[in-house]
Order: sequence, then structure tokens, then C-alpha cells
Amino acid sequence: MKTALTIAGSDSCGGAGIQADIKTMTAHGIYAMSAITSMTAQNTTGVYAIQPSTPQFLGEQLKAVFEDIMPDAVKIGMISTAEQAEVIARSLKLYGAKHIVLDPVLVASSGSTLSGVSALEVSEKLLFPLAEIITPNLPETAVLVRNAPHMPEKLESVEHMTAAAQYLSEKYGCSVLVKGGHLCGDAVDVLKDVQSGEIHILRTPRVANPNNHGTGCTLSSAIASNLAEGQSLFDAVKNAKDYVTGCLKAMLTLGRGVGPVNHLWNLKIKK
Repeated sequence: MKTALTIAGSDSCGGAGIQADIKTMTAHGIYAMSAITSMTAQNTTGVYAIQPSTPQFLGEQLKAVFEDIMPDAVKIGMISTAEQAEVIARSLKLYGAKHIVLDPVLVASSGSTLSGVSALEVSEKLLFPLAEIITPNLPETAVLVRNAPHMPEKLESVEHMTAAAQYLSEKYGCSVLVKGGHLCGDAVDVLKDVQSGEIHILRTPRVANPNNHGTGCTLSSAIASNLAEGQSLFDAVKNAKDYVTGCLKAMLTLGRGVGPVNHLWNLKIKK
């Protein structure tokens, strides 16, 4: 059985973070392992408290996983502190981790800030160059290209997304998937494949489902799962996008706010 490690925060309502990652990996037939960066008290209405893991304890979690069951892929999500980013980078280098998918989680769907400026800056310096692919959404992409010349302050078109993907790929030396879920119309993502040099526009009909909590975590975990199985980057991203579309089409309705998607839509579950 193929294996994958998620390094991310815990979502107590189960829609995002570690919980969404494990569900997604399991739905793909991948054995999932985890290293928790932070515990959060959150539900579909918002994030109410965050308790980061100490860098030392996070390092111990990573050591325990890497020295026993080597993951075939690694997904990285929420990182709370610069020190955590440093520990993760050291561990990935020490153990020769492969197929690293990094989702630069900055803000929850509720609007709550999840990662500090220092954590992002260290991640950009130490982690992004280690990644096979990074998967920022439009607001996150806007932050990452904040100092880029001739880049609009607000990304509002596929052309803007393409320019941003090209810039970030050149800057960090990795592939980039700019997610266009915040645009109107079809769900359009732009993939810059650093190995082939190609840019792919991935377009699917938008699913009218307001319950989309955790879709970013779900997509990045699905990509990691597909890479662990040996799929090409393009196929891994395309198939992951199709999986998330299925999660949304399942129309799960839970909670009083922005609810989670159905990660197990493709499995037969007893009701």
C-alpha cells in the first residue's frame, strides 16, 4: 500500500486540515499519517482558538513517522510559526522526502488568519524550493506575488493567474497550481509544470454548493495521493480536481455556517 504524510493543523469539526487530509487519502486508497502543527477550536462558523505545537514536539512527530514508515508523498498545510517551518524543512531534507505538495494556508474560509507573516516568509525561503508543487488560491497568490514587477494588485482573470503561476514557478523552482475558485464562472485553475515547462488551463463547471469548507486541503491531499501512486503531475492535478468536484456535487449539508464537503462520496457508506 502506498503511504502519505500530512503536516497540517487539526480542524475540530473535521472539514479541513488533518482530518480532511486523512479522509481524502483514505478515499484514494492511501495509508495516511500525520504530524500536527496546531490544534484549532473551530467549526463551520469560524476559528475560535489556535494552539500551535512546539517546534520540538512537531520535530518528534516527523521523526517518528519518517524513521518507521517512509511516506511516498507529503502534503504540507497550515504552518503557524517560523520555527515550525524551519523544523519541517530540516526534516524533509534529512529524510529525503519526495513528492512534496505544499498548500500555503494563510486564511480559513471563515476569514480567520491561520499563518503569521514570519511563518510565510520562512516557508517561502526554505520550504517552497523543496516542494514539487505549491497550490495557492487567488488571495494567497496575491500575497506571494506582492513584490513582483508588473503584477496587478488584484488577480481577476486567467491571464493574471497564468502570469502569477509563471512568476512563482521561476522564483521557487517548483510547479505551481493557482486555484481560481474565487473567480466567477467556471472553476478554472492554472498549472505551471516546471518539468515540462508547459502551462495548463484546467476548467470544470462550477458546482453551486456554498458548503466548501476545506476544499483547498482536500485538493492538495488528493494531488499528494495521486503522486504517491505514481501519476504524472498533470494527471495527479486533473484527477484531484475531478475528485473535489465530486465532493462538492455530493451536496453534504452540516453545521450552521460554511459546511464541509463529502470526502467519501466515491465510497459506499452505510446510512
